[in-house]
Amino acid sequence: MALRGVWQLQKLIVSYSDWGGSSKGIRAFMETHLPVFKEKNPQLEVVTELIRGQHPHLKGLYKNHNQRVVCVKNLMPEDVLLHATRLKNALGRKVVKLRTRHVTKHPSVQGTWTTALKF
Repeated sequence: MALRGVWQLQKLIVSYSDWGGSSKGIRAFMETHLPVFKEKNPQLEVVTELIRGQHPHLKGLYKNHNQRVVCVKNLMPEDVLLHATRLKNALGRKVVKLRTRHVTKHPSVQGTWTTALKF
């Protein structure tokens, strides 16, 4: 995703095994979908990495020096493309857990309403 016109994903590393069965889908992805993905995203550096004996994964390196790793073990090529697109569209920020289910500027003085209130 672009933040103020600047794409946040700098580099996408595609790690796979040429021998393992769990890498079958990512090898098919590299033959069919990866050239088109590279062509549509010229701002993105895509690197393939051969690692034997490990499950395949996609690693996204962002401008804010964060990285996200997504395991694509035993996935179909279309699903691998979906994960690669999600990494491209992400901002690379860390996920922040919210303290409450609702966020408001002016919290209620009386407390939050629930269905379990007894009158």
